[in-house]
Amino acid sequence: MKNILQHFAIPNQVADPQPLKIGFINDSFIVRAIKKGEKSYFLQRINHHIFRNVEGLQQNIRKVTDHIRHKLAEAGETDIDRKVLELVPTKDGKLYYCTPEGDYWRVYVLIGNASSQEKVTPASAELAGEAFGRFQCQLADLPFDELCESIPNFHNIEFRLQQLDEALAADPVGRKEACADIIAAINSRRDEMCLAERLFREGKLPKHINHCDTKVNNILFDEAGRPICIVDLDTVMPGFVLSDFGDFMRTAANTGLEDDPNLDNIHVDLDIFEAYTRGYLKEATFLTDIEKELLPYGCRLLSYMQTVRFFTDYINGDTYYKIQYPEHNLVRTRAQLRLVEEQEKVADQMKAIINKYL
Repeated sequence: MKNILQHFAIPNQVADPQPLKIGFINDSFIVRAIKKGEKSYFLQRINHHIFRNVEGLQQNIRKVTDHIRHKLAEAGETDIDRKVLELVPTKDGKLYYCTPEGDYWRVYVLIGNASSQEKVTPASAELAGEAFGRFQCQLADLPFDELCESIPNFHNIEFRLQQLDEALAADPVGRKEACADIIAAINSRRDEMCLAERLFREGKLPKHINHCDTKVNNILFDEAGRPICIVDLDTVMPGFVLSDFGDFMRTAANTGLEDDPNLDNIHVDLDIFEAYTRGYLKEATFLTDIEKELLPYGCRLLSYMQTVRFFTDYINGDTYYKIQYPEHNLVRTRAQLRLVEEQEKVADQMKAIINKYL
């Protein structure tokens, strides 16, 4: 591990890297400064099996962080180094180091005296809404086509439905026949759920640079509990703001679990929805009229998309998501589908809440 660090332009002496048990994709380590007051670092091994274009991924992060840093400086912000991530280049100027074994590594400057949160309350949801709304607003004038898709078609529902169709046609482990009700529920919503992609092709719905993993634990909070920095930028890529808005609601505003076996537990937490909406619309001042109108649809879209993804993996024989028991992906599918149904029931209430804060 020390040998890897030697390839990066780290100016001060640091201790041995210590592993961190965070995230499911990359391996992370904290690298503390030996002398008090000097910089510490965050070392990661990039999962290049998921992020296959490491060069494009790292360029995305550099462009986004440089743009935000410039915006903060223009606004006269102080303490900028705590408000945006900073990549540490290698000694030959690259944004990552590739070992002879083919592993990819990167280093960030560690943001000190900051913490993340796991539990979502109305108070933290409002702060999260402000943070992600501000993040999107800071990037709204960065052309979306300057970034690559770090995971191609990640939030493209037409592509996800095509994957499902291919899985159903092959039915490799013979699970299709017992799932007619799920297939019917997915098919009955196809046309509506592909609306965003159609509107984009018609030039009516814009794309922006999104975070694409809008969970509260991807925000760092300062000692006073205020959000200071958005982290985990691997999935920052072009997309619809509806995706980011909907993805937060899919997890945070769900009264049940993502894999809840008891569907009666699953409802929409409108207190969380309203709090996040209030914070988000306060900061996301760049939204067009059609984006504002479609925010409730964005919630259904992301829950539907995850339904399709879980179900595709179940039909394929559980080859993508880790499972804890044989029917796990089927349970996940039914839980996400119930969330879609619950979001449909309160769509008018969601719209009224959004109009309240516009």
